[in-house]
Amino acid sequence: MSRRRVVVTGMGALAPNGNDLASFWDAIINGRSGIGPITRFDASGFKVRIAGELKNFDPEQSLERKEARRNDPFVQYGVHAAQEAFDDSGLDMSSREEAERFGVIFGSGIGGIGTLEAQNATLLEKGPGKISPFLVPMMICDMSAGMISIKLGAKGPNYTTVSACASAAHAIGEAARKIQYDDADVMVTGGTEAAVTAVSVGGFAAARALAVRNDEPELASRPFDSDRNGFVMGEGAGALVLEEYEHAKARGAHIYAEFLGLGFTGDAYHITDMAPEGEGGQRAMRLALKDGGLNPSDIGYVNAHGTSTLVGDTQETAAIKGVFGDHANTLPVSSTKSMTGHLLGAAGAIETIACIMAVKHGVLPPTINLDNPDPACDLDYVAKTARETKVDIALNNSFGFGGHNAALIFGRAA
Repeated sequence: MSRRRVVVTGMGALAPNGNDLASFWDAIINGRSGIGPITRFDASGFKVRIAGELKNFDPEQSLERKEARRNDPFVQYGVHAAQEAFDDSGLDMSSREEAERFGVIFGSGIGGIGTLEAQNATLLEKGPGKISPFLVPMMICDMSAGMISIKLGAKGPNYTTVSACASAAHAIGEAARKIQYDDADVMVTGGTEAAVTAVSVGGFAAARALAVRNDEPELASRPFDSDRNGFVMGEGAGALVLEEYEHAKARGAHIYAEFLGLGFTGDAYHITDMAPEGEGGQRAMRLALKDGGLNPSDIGYVNAHGTSTLVGDTQETAAIKGVFGDHANTLPVSSTKSMTGHLLGAAGAIETIACIMAVKHGVLPPTINLDNPDPACDLDYVAKTARETKVDIALNNSFGFGGHNAALIFGRAA
């Protein structure tokens, strides 16, 4: 069957450097970092004491006070971003027929780990009789999609994707497919994460995955730089409203961009490391190009997974070279994680939004802190400052522990 066209008609962002789409984009194009000392818990005894935390977030902007108390922050973040995206779209899906063609697919890599930590402490200190009856619904990853559907009245396809740092990208691709193959007309999609907690930070630090630059937090996330020594934990959410093109056109919707292609692959290699030369990532990008009927030369910008890890950045660089050949020599690539840190299961959403805004506004986000490029990372990473240039098509990479790879392509809507 022929595939229907899918466009983006609404977006919402909640990031360490901006609590809405406009402030997030302003911070990104001006190179402002959202990374600072950890305040979520007492990190004084931790080797790593920095993260990309949200600032001045009020969950009661999107949830009633009682609802906010009964939902883990990862759900609060997801609902907030989804509400912004829905409001931005100008949709009214209030009729029964519309609601049943309106779905939610939202990703999260870790879910309510903060709630789990707190309730485990309650168990140890006060006994099982004091465990909250809301523990399970606060903890499980699918509750972000569940609460978003409840708040927005979406009765169509509804579930959560969990694939570590590729979770949000998988959600977006899955949501696009639902529209392409006529299972829905409108989908709210993206990802959310609230994993700046003692166990999460301690666990990633024990794995030696995190940057240790506690005295200079804004300089700690430095993708592709010779002085990088790990990623920086981040938190937040990103949401997109995807809509069937004719449906959007009929109501005169503002269209940000068009979904063009996806590629999902597995490395079948290692629980944390990428396959050599980013082989699985290469296949994901190639599949995305094939899915969109595109040539490598059609891509004008790549938002890299670019985590600031020693191995990951070199492997992704090799993967981009493998896919784009000579075009890689002039293809702009950047990592917005240099400013937000790594939002884990929400990363693919917030970075897809950066791609779409780059296409819409003709401004490429920079990779800040790229002072001493690694000789093995020798692409055009839009170092330090944003670049004004017209971009028609952009690609976003998301790679997750376990060998999960996702590449998404968006372009200017014709």
